[in-house]
Amino acid sequence: MKKAFQIAGAYIGVIVGAGFASGQEILQFFTSFGWISIAGTCVATLLFAFLGMQLLQIGSRLKTDSHKNVIYLICGKWIGMFVDALITFFLFGVAAVMIAGSGSIFEQQFGIAPLYGSLIMTVLTAVTLCFNFQKVISAISLMTPFLFIMIFIVFIYSVFRYEGNVSDIFQISQTENTAASHWLIGAILYVSYNIAAGAAILTLMGGAEKNERTAGLGGIFGGIGLGLLILLINLTMLLDFGASQQAAMPIVHIANGISPITGYFMSFVLLAMIYNTSVGMIYAFAARIVPAHRKSFTPAVVISTLAAFLASFVGFVKLVGTLYPIVGYLGLILIIGVIFAWLRFKQPFKNEMKISS
Repeated sequence: MKKAFQIAGAYIGVIVGAGFASGQEILQFFTSFGWISIAGTCVATLLFAFLGMQLLQIGSRLKTDSHKNVIYLICGKWIGMFVDALITFFLFGVAAVMIAGSGSIFEQQFGIAPLYGSLIMTVLTAVTLCFNFQKVISAISLMTPFLFIMIFIVFIYSVFRYEGNVSDIFQISQTENTAASHWLIGAILYVSYNIAAGAAILTLMGGAEKNERTAGLGGIFGGIGLGLLILLINLTMLLDFGASQQAAMPIVHIANGISPITGYFMSFVLLAMIYNTSVGMIYAFAARIVPAHRKSFTPAVVISTLAAFLASFVGFVKLVGTLYPIVGYLGLILIIGVIFAWLRFKQPFKNEMKISS
């Protein structure tokens, strides 16, 4: 059970990037729809739990050391080639975005030049990935409890300072800041986008776990944890809807309202989430190029991390930004593929599960 919770913590750590923890993504995909967004969080929770369970279990059954086999199994050979290439490219892109984002937070909150802030994140990512994968999972899952604590503190603060009536929340209607036309579509697209970004590392975490049941429980617990975080952040912003709409980082804005110290702690948690995502993306990207068990994997990790650092300064972030909508639809392909794989392989995998390289 302890191992399942560790996998769950790593699952949450990989999915929760800066936008998730800051509240900006939750605002656009959930809160901006008003009170009905609570139903959206329930849908997202179920999807995160189901998809996490399936991807981790498939990875465990295949004992995979690269996301390629799992993607080919889920999507088939021809579609799998396209999805595999896009995911691999997107892994690198997300890592570059995270490194660039860390530079911005270091500058905004601590007055450190973006170059040095990004360099700090680059070094931390590369050093972490020089350890074995079990230690990587431990590193990613380490900060997850602190995220829950900080989000819970901000939520309780919002509850006690709320001066309106509960009925006022139900008067909040859909705004123009929504990321989709309907709350249900918003919830599905949010899961879709995040699963597309996290599928590769989830399959690798599953491949590192011999016990399929433990891997599956880790996916379920992780999905429930993600749903709880979405719910807490969503409710917090519903209680302070006006200010949340105006702030670039709503949760940090509310945390600063408690005290500057709380704001600094929340910024630290955001950096930890960026670190988690950066570590997960670079590992999955390098593992797709060079199998993790080879001696050349460590140099590949170092080169990949340095390349992501350089890419964060040459406009690569803008290029990746144009891919984000595409990645949402890519995630839909994965979701459909995972459902079909679940229906097809309810029984233990047999010879047909062997995927050619």
